[in-house]
Amino acid sequence: MRARFVIPALAAAAALMLTGCVDNSTPSAGGSTESAGSGITKDDAAAALVPDDIASTGKLVIGTDAAYPPNEYKDTAGAPIGWGIELSNGIAAKLGLKPEYQIASFDNIIPSITGGKVDMGESSFTDNAEREKQVDFVNYYNAGILWASQVGKKIDPDNACGLTVAVQSNTVEDTDELPAKNEACLAAGKAAIEVLPYDSQEEATNAVVLGKADALSADSPVTLYAISKTGGKLEPAGEAFDVAPYGMTVNKGSELTKAVQAALQSMVDDGSYGKILEAWGVTDGGIETITINAATNG
Repeated sequence: MRARFVIPALAAAAALMLTGCVDNSTPSAGGSTESAGSGITKDDAAAALVPDDIASTGKLVIGTDAAYPPNEYKDTAGAPIGWGIELSNGIAAKLGLKPEYQIASFDNIIPSITGGKVDMGESSFTDNAEREKQVDFVNYYNAGILWASQVGKKIDPDNACGLTVAVQSNTVEDTDELPAKNEACLAAGKAAIEVLPYDSQEEATNAVVLGKADALSADSPVTLYAISKTGGKLEPAGEAFDVAPYGMTVNKGSELTKAVQAALQSMVDDGSYGKILEAWGVTDGGIETITINAATNG
C-alpha cells in the first residue's frame, strides 16, 4: 500500500469496546450486501468472457479470510460481509453467477486458486510482483498503510526501532513493510522491531488496546475501522503512506481474469462500484479504470 493521501476517518461505531476487546460485528459506516450492492444485474458482454467450465456450474467460488474488517469479515451468523465482499457479490452478479464463499486463512487462498479449489480470491490482496508470479490481479482499489497506537502515545512509523508492532499474519505489513524497517534498524545499529503476527486483525488491534504492542500496522481503511471500534482507545499514528493496488486474484493466465475485469468496469460505469465504496466510507481509494497486474504493468 503506498498512500498519496490520508483517508478520512470512518464513522464512529455504535458498538464500543467491551472488557478491552474490539467488536467487529457491525460495519462502522453502514452498508450491507443487500443495501449497497443490491440491484446489480448481469452484463452480457462480461458474462460471455467466463470460461465454460465455470459458467456451467452457475457459481463463482470465492476464497476469503473474512478477518480484515471492514474489507471482509464475518457477521454474527458467520457469513462473510464487508465492502470487498460486496464487490465480489457484484462481480458474480455481472457474470450471471451465484457467489459461493470458502473462508480460509489468508495464506491458503492463493494456493487454493492455483490448485483449482476456488475461482477467485477476495481478501484485500496487495498486488505485487512476487504474487504476480503465481496469480493474476484484477486491480480495483488503492490503499495505503496506516499505523495506530493508544491515544496519547506518540508513535512515529518512520522511527520504529525498538517498538513492538502488531500485524495480521502474511499481510504486506507483515511480509514487506516491517521486515524492511527492521533491516534498516539493524543496519543502523539500533534496536530491532519486535513484530507480533496474529491470525486476525481483531487480535492485532486488541494487542495494542491491551498494551501488548506499541502500535499496529494495517491497510489504511482497516486501521481506521479498527480505531472506530475501540471506543476512543486508539488513534492514528502519523499519516497513511505507501499506496499500492488491491486486486481480486485469479489463476495465472485464466480467461476468468478478463471476465472479472469487465464485470468490475461495468460496476464502475453504472455507479454500483461507487455506491458500495460510499456506503462503507472508503471512497478515497476508488479508481475509475479497472486494470490487470498493475504492479508490473504500471
